[in-house]
Parts: sequence; structure tokens; C-alpha cells
Amino acid sequence: MPENLSENICQEAAFERIYNKYSDDVHNFLYYKYGAQFNPRDKAQEAFIKLWDNCKKVTFAKAKSFLFTVANNMMLNDIKHQKVVLKHKKTKPKHYTNETPEFVLEQDQYLEKYNKVLASLKEEQRVAFLMNKVEGKKQSEIAEFLGVTQKVVEYRIYSAFNVLKKELENFKLK
Repeated sequence: MPENLSENICQEAAFERIYNKYSDDVHNFLYYKYGAQFNPRDKAQEAFIKLWDNCKKVTFAKAKSFLFTVANNMMLNDIKHQKVVLKHKKTKPKHYTNETPEFVLEQDQYLEKYNKVLASLKEEQRVAFLMNKVEGKKQSEIAEFLGVTQKVVEYRIYSAFNVLKKELENFKLK
């Protein structure tokens, strides 16, 4: 079957001949070069679609070269895209929250107010309160550490709690 170099590949019969002749070759080329994970059959079909779209620009003699080049480039573009996708999957958002901006602002304001009230406490109240509530120490441990009785520690924690409750609305401890 001699190929007519001047034959227009936009004609259905000529395009069909090219398809029948090269479709398996393009698929096998992509399959052996890149493997099955990038759908070589789909890329081969897309290459033929591009050939059909550009049939007026591509001569019959250049059809094979056009198909293999386009299919290879599509596969390379797909691989490049997959690398970008993987790169973005690896990066995690730096600060992600489900809270509304208003809630975050209120939280920051409350924390600032809490720190101010905490700083305004007498030192012995603040130390006893923080050792108990933040560090989780028992009152007897705090009393031993500070060199005072357990009743004094209880009073300091209780009075610190009362000041915090009075200065901060909705202040509760668990």
C-alpha cells in the first residue's frame, strides 16, 4: 500500500488508515516508556484527536512523527502535573483553624485580659494558683515546696480564683 505524500489526512479514509497503522504502536510506545499508571491508551487517543484537529497542517509523511511527539509530550505533561500535585499534598497549611475570625479575636482578647488579671495578683497567690492549675501539683506538694501550711496554700488558691472570677466574666475552672 504505497502512501501518497500529497494525500490529505483530513479525509476520513486517509485518517482511518493512519489510525489503523499507528494506534497500537503509539499505545505500546507510551506503555513501555511510562507504564500503565498514566493511561497510555487515553494519551494515544488524545494524540489522534490532536492530529485530527491539525489535519490541515500535518502532511501524511509527518503524521507518525506528529503522533509520537504529541503523545510523548502529553505523557510528560501529565507526569509533571502529578509531581506538582504530590508536592502540594506534602505541604501542610501553616495555620489552619475552623474558628471564625471573630472567635479567634475574642479568644486573643480574653487571653490578654486573663494575663493582665493574673499579673495583678499578689505573687504568693499567683504562684500557688499556677502551680496547682497549670502544673497540676497537689496542695500538699505546693505547701511543702513553699514552706507553708496546706491551709495557707488553699487560701491563696481560693483568693486567686475569686479575683479571677470577679475580673473575668464566664471564668470557670475544670
